[in-house]
Amino acid sequence: MMREDEIVRLLSDLTTPEQVQTAVPLSGMTTMHVGGPADVVVTPYGLEETKKVIGRLIEEDVPWVVLGRGSNVLASDIGYDGVVVRIAENLQNLRMEGNTLIAQAGATLTSIARWAGAKGFAGMEFASGIPGTLGGGIYMNAGAYGGEMKDIVTKVRVLDMTGQVIELSNEEMQFGYRYSILQKKTWVVLEAELQLTKDDPEAIKARMKELARKRREKQPLDEYSSGSTFKRPEGHFAGALIEQAGLKGYAVGGAKVSEKHAGFVINTGEANCREVVELIHQIMVKVKETSGVELEPEVRYLAPGGLDVLR
Repeated sequence: MMREDEIVRLLSDLTTPEQVQTAVPLSGMTTMHVGGPADVVVTPYGLEETKKVIGRLIEEDVPWVVLGRGSNVLASDIGYDGVVVRIAENLQNLRMEGNTLIAQAGATLTSIARWAGAKGFAGMEFASGIPGTLGGGIYMNAGAYGGEMKDIVTKVRVLDMTGQVIELSNEEMQFGYRYSILQKKTWVVLEAELQLTKDDPEAIKARMKELARKRREKQPLDEYSSGSTFKRPEGHFAGALIEQAGLKGYAVGGAKVSEKHAGFVINTGEANCREVVELIHQIMVKVKETSGVELEPEVRYLAPGGLDVLR
């Protein structure tokens, strides 16, 4: 693979020096706050520059991965051997066309929900407390409190591996529980269309406020985490199974099962990725022993070789 300085030169005609950094800790780019350095991090300005940067990396066969807020990503202590393309800072434009909200992939789900709600458009309330970006939310078909992205997404525009923009319908996205076709493809979400409905802004605000209250009461929002660590097992709740296994508050080094909600693994401030992964694996083994249920991690794992499921 190219050296870091060679990659910087490769992107120099597409970006400014301030947009490209080397040896950047992934711990500062993920909500779990663990992870070693990424070789190069580039922050494109806007859709066109994003397409050009990724196109160049594809042409030159340089490993790359797109990262939003890193809210559902656990980064290896070794880091990532390649280029991290950060989209959360700049791809945040929002606009309405009738009842359709067109949002760029770097906008956070919370900011989209609040922006739409203030204009009297409902449908995003369930996502108003999910910490990730629209791109990540679509990738995982994020959901909460009875709503999922599949309920409101009508079209998704992605960049494919040939550098072309293709448009996918809701059906073509193949949404399922915490799943979309993007998990099988090396495609990058650029923007999406969301179908919303008109409603009273104050009523929308009140619903979001109530959901925020529920989250504060039940979730460790003031701790470092990657959100819900496990997918919901059919017929069960992961948090309840973990608590029944006697693991609430159990820790491996600086990684700990939240005492507020056992479905969350948290970083108490001193954890590394190895400790988080070890704790997740111990939870899976113990829950299997006590209940017979196999938990499946929801969080994605970013290792030197790229982004994958945590096994």
